[in-house]
Amino acid sequence: MKQTVTLILGSLLLMACETETTPNQSSPQAKPIQGTWQLLTGTIIEKGDTTVTDYTQNRSFIKVINDTHFAFLHHDLTKGKDSAAVFSSGGGRYTLADSVYTEHLEYCSAREWEGNDFSFTVTIENDTLIQRGIEKVEEAGINRLNIEKYVKVNK
Repeated sequence: MKQTVTLILGSLLLMACETETTPNQSSPQAKPIQGTWQLLTGTIIEKGDTTVTDYTQNRSFIKVINDTHFAFLHHDLTKGKDSAAVFSSGGGRYTLADSVYTEHLEYCSAREWEGNDFSFTVTIENDTLIQRGIEKVEEAGINRLNIEKYVKVNK
């Protein structure tokens, strides 16, 4: 009988010493800019000329953004079989401070663009991202305003 009482008291004491469990803490909240984005239109303003490109016709352009890096892929939808054949890609690290999104382009199929930083003002409303900023690449003679409108891919 003494052993039974000792065993019960010992068990109660061990249960009382059990560490408190807390619910699983959720992982840090993803930034709204994170995800896969499909480019709809791109507007380039350079030397007084404006060019608007519809990226929903005959081509596809996506940008993938995670918590530290971005990457983009652009290609024609004719599998390179006509005069509209195009393929470009790039990526690197980025920073986001309030609405200022800065890409640090580390890799690019247009190699003269590598090593440059591009700052954009971004706005995100629902599933739409608009980025607007100056692209300047002295080596390529580029100095232009670029405005891109993306829609978030939900697949």
